[in-house]
Parts: sequence; C-alpha cells; structure tokens
Amino acid sequence: MKVKEKSAITREEAQKILEGKVSYYDALARAAALREKFFGKKVRIQVLDNIKNGNCAENCCYCAQRKEGASPIETYLLKSDEEIFADAQKAKENGAYRFCMVTSGTGLSSNTAKRLSHIIRRIHDELGIKVCLSAGFVDKEKATLLRDAGLDRYNHNLNTSEKFYPQICTTHTYEDRIKTVEAVKSVGVSLCSGVIIGMGETVTDIVDVAFMLKELGIESIPVNFFIPVPGHVVKNPTALNPEFCLRVLIVFRLINPDAEIRMAAGREGHLRSLQATALLVANSLFASGYLNVKGSSMQETLALIKDIGYVSEVESGGADFFKNEGELTINSYKATNFPELLKFPKKTKALK
Repeated sequence: MKVKEKSAITREEAQKILEGKVSYYDALARAAALREKFFGKKVRIQVLDNIKNGNCAENCCYCAQRKEGASPIETYLLKSDEEIFADAQKAKENGAYRFCMVTSGTGLSSNTAKRLSHIIRRIHDELGIKVCLSAGFVDKEKATLLRDAGLDRYNHNLNTSEKFYPQICTTHTYEDRIKTVEAVKSVGVSLCSGVIIGMGETVTDIVDVAFMLKELGIESIPVNFFIPVPGHVVKNPTALNPEFCLRVLIVFRLINPDAEIRMAAGREGHLRSLQATALLVANSLFASGYLNVKGSSMQETLALIKDIGYVSEVESGGADFFKNEGELTINSYKATNFPELLKFPKKTKALK
C-alpha cells in the first residue's frame, strides 16, 4: 500500500497536541476517525525474531547490543536456516500478520545477504507469510537481491530527528540512515521506519521526525517507547506517562493518516492501562516480546484486541484469528475463581 493521504495537521498543531494544549478527547477522536477510515477494526500482529544478537560495532546509546555495552545479553551468531524457518512457522500458526527478522550489526555482507535471501524465499514460498527484515545498512544491489527473494518489507528506523541524532549515535550519521531508506525504496520494497520516544528529545524533535517519515513515504511506522535496558547510555531519558505516549501516537496518526502505525516496544510499561485505547489510533503491534526485552504474550495481545471490539488481521487479508476462544478468558469472573470471598461483617463500628 502506498501512502498518499495528506497530513491532517500542521507542525504547530502537532506541537500543541504534544504539549497538552489541545483537548485530549478531541485529538483522540480525530485520530481514531482516520484509523478506522483506512484500517477499519483490524489490528496487525507482528512477531519479531532476533536472529543474530550482540557484537555490534555501532554505539547507539539506547541499545543493549551497543558497542562496548555492558548489558548481560546473550550473544549469538546468525541462527540456522531451520531455526529461523521454525520460528516463522510458529509465528504464522499463532496468527502473526508479518514475521520480522532482526540482526545486530552495521549491515549485511554479500554472503549473509545471499543466505538471508534463501531463507526469505523459503518462508515466502512454503508458508506464505509476509516477511520483514531489519539488518542495518544496505545498498541498492543487496536490496534488489532481497526483493527478488520475496521480501515484503525492510525496517530501518530513523529513531529521532536529524537535529537530535548526534546525541544518540556517533558511529554513523542520520544521512547514512536516509541513504538506506532511499536505496530500499528505489527497488520497490515497502519500508518500515520508526522512532524511539523518551531519549531526551524535545516535542519539536518528535514533530520533525514524524513529518520526515511522511516526506519519505514510509508505509509502516513503529513507535517505540524507550526502555532503560542494562548497558544503555542515554544521558537524560524522558519521564514518560501513558497520556503523553498516547498523544504521541495521535500525532503520528494525524501526520501519517494512511500509514500503519504500530505501538511497539515499551507499550506495556509506558502506555499501561491505555493500551486498548491506543488501538483506537494504532492499527499494529508486536506480540511475544522485542529484541532483548520480554513483552505481552500472544494470548494477552489477542485478548487486548478482542476486549476493545477489534479483530486480528491475518496475512491473507482476512480477520479474527481467535481459534482458541477459551484460552482468551483472562481473569474472568467465574465462581470457581473466587473460592474464598471476603466476608464483610454484618455490623461495622461507627467512625469516630
């Protein structure tokens, strides 16, 4: 899907929403109307598979896999073809719309690009599930190889604004990231590129990157909320709260009306009780965890979607993947769940 709809707000309006100067309810209603116009009541579930972990030469300050980082993560080389295929098969069986493969490191060597293209072709041909790859910097030649293998989407996040970028990484530039986005775009592969909110950026930075993603024609925008993993070196992380996080999602929807907006890493801890409300704005989410942090299980995610009256969208374009209805009953009010009800005394002492 090519994004074509014009932004519904200006930079000034977006900044006011983030600063709390616009009614929360009015902004939410506008964003929800656009979400339903372009995506109805469907929610796309993405499953992320970290196929290579650690030993990264980049120094992105927010990452557990960063150069010289001290996080206690497990490091491993690229998983075997059979392991990756099995993970993709499980993702499809669980109802994932797209299988997202992620590798650590600066970019792909020619040999690794060829190997991943073989895996992508097998997943595409045998499972029929959409595939996304996030593997750092790629040029037009490697992007073409991956496209011809059946790659549906390539992820390369901008993470923040061009102005703020030197504060979070110095081993490569913002322009390096833009070049990869443009290389992938030039060969006709769909693009996924998003942000991390809460690294000390200003609301102006958030507005700037939201409009940059619009300018680049990004079709899928994951909005991550910073998780302070052991080993990070973010100097002044922002104190996030659920309302502000929801306002961020609202702004990204209003600036990118027909793009896939995903509430990504950090949704559980930062949006908290507003996760279901956020689905009125976002039409996509991750299930079963993130790169180096656990997240909601598939069953919890399916229940979240169902509780708000929405349905999960499967790869075929159909909807509602609730095969095991009984398993989605979480903390239901059944008599058997309350064997020892609190018994209040018939008489209580008067308050003095």
